[in-house]
Amino acid sequence: MYELFIGDRLFSSWSMRGWLMLRKFDLPHQTHMIGLYRGTMAEDMKALAPAKLVPALRTPQGVVVGESLALAETLAEENPDTAMWPKDPAARATARWLCAEMISSLNALRGECSMQLRHVWDGFTVSDAVQKDLDRVAALWAHARTFSNGDGDGLFGSYSLADVFYTPVAARIVGYGLPVSDEDRAYCLALLADPIVQEWRNEALTVTYDPMPYDLDLPHREWPV
Repeated sequence: MYELFIGDRLFSSWSMRGWLMLRKFDLPHQTHMIGLYRGTMAEDMKALAPAKLVPALRTPQGVVVGESLALAETLAEENPDTAMWPKDPAARATARWLCAEMISSLNALRGECSMQLRHVWDGFTVSDAVQKDLDRVAALWAHARTFSNGDGDGLFGSYSLADVFYTPVAARIVGYGLPVSDEDRAYCLALLADPIVQEWRNEALTVTYDPMPYDLDLPHREWPV
């Protein structure tokens, strides 16, 4: 059984990705909470050294793996029958590219729109840098769909790790009311309506915070799904 170490569900986009890799592909696992917002993270991570960030994974063989893309590749390699990456070689290469670019870029979107799953902010001002990131996401998603052949609701047709990696991006787009095309918004809402994603959010909402991280002085409305 895999052991997954995560931070607070309401805000930790990276933790969400790690958990979805295991939960969406039905891989047996136990989840352990790290005190990301309780100030105990360094102490909680000591047994996983030299890993220092969440998510972190301990395999059934006792190997500790850090960094989300390394987790994804390890799980896909150890569970080849789960089809975590697209089966078509060209689509698979492109999916890896999209995940790697998400990790290495989109800095304004991730920095100015921290993931939060509580509600939808109204009146958020979109900076030029965030808009540039949104334009890049739109271009990448449009390119991915050229491989889907209309088969399934994922970026590459059937659900894959690419959809895992972009689910927190969808949460940012929806949670801050960011401007995207109707097609991209429908994709975001479909990702967030997934019962497993809702399971994650429902668990996140059981935790209270004082003060609330990433709070904004803006009106808000209910989460859409």
